[in-house]
Amino acid sequence: MKRLAGAAIVAGALTGCGAGAALAGEIETGGKLLLTHGVSALEGGAGGGLSTWAVIAGAETSRGVGGEAHATYVGVRDYKLRAFGAAVGWRDRFELSATRQDFDTGATGAKLGLGKGFTFKQTVLGAKVRVLGDAVYDQDTWVPQISVGAQYKHNDQGAIVSAVGAKDESGVDGYVAATKLLLDKSLVLNGTVRLTKANQTGLLGFGSATDNGYRPQFEGSAGLLLSKRFVVGAEYRTKPSNLAFAKEDDWMDLFAAYAVSQHPSVTAAYVDLGDIATFRNQRGLYLSLQAGF
Repeated sequence: MKRLAGAAIVAGALTGCGAGAALAGEIETGGKLLLTHGVSALEGGAGGGLSTWAVIAGAETSRGVGGEAHATYVGVRDYKLRAFGAAVGWRDRFELSATRQDFDTGATGAKLGLGKGFTFKQTVLGAKVRVLGDAVYDQDTWVPQISVGAQYKHNDQGAIVSAVGAKDESGVDGYVAATKLLLDKSLVLNGTVRLTKANQTGLLGFGSATDNGYRPQFEGSAGLLLSKRFVVGAEYRTKPSNLAFAKEDDWMDLFAAYAVSQHPSVTAAYVDLGDIATFRNQRGLYLSLQAGF
């Protein structure tokens, strides 16, 4: 813990050393402690993996610009998900992100009448702004870092998602996230409330003919910093259940993330996604590789 506290002091000193350059109009990169900007969330931007956090993507401080790109794979019993995306953070205040998701039904597609290997594809565009607090440097207060954001999602299989009962092929999620890093306890905590009507985060469309309203859902994360490079933890995400043909379960994971340096990091997790489209017990591996600055 002394090492983590010392790292915070050093990071602050390095940031201060760049103040003159920033005042001169130069843009800085880097400066954040390792892993304190989270990893790339499944829907893009900075988060824990299954959930979106209040932290801003990239390693930049309030005087710079940062960014990250990620490739993510989720393999469960009957389905596979591949996601690729990038996010940019500006002055540790604003974040823009874009992610492409491919949901491969594999052999299950034939059983669902879609054809073997049928793939749903979704684009997610996100924006986030930090409105209060600093997860790292506000150690003398319990006030967390709070951000608000929105994600526009478009599924390119409009006819199919309509056939399974979805109302729309596109939708917008809005959320408020709160993240707190407790350096003296080596603990990071996050809670997010999301307003959504997405079915399986939008991979099966949005809403239904009988239930097309927005509902608040909760995303919670807790991580233990075993070192400045390595964190382990768990997440839980509640989900709406709009489609009549298939109950939608909450998601959870147990994760470990390792930062090789300020640039590359890797996240691995055991995920339990419950039942998806009538197929039960969708459990398996989550793996995400991230590179940033």
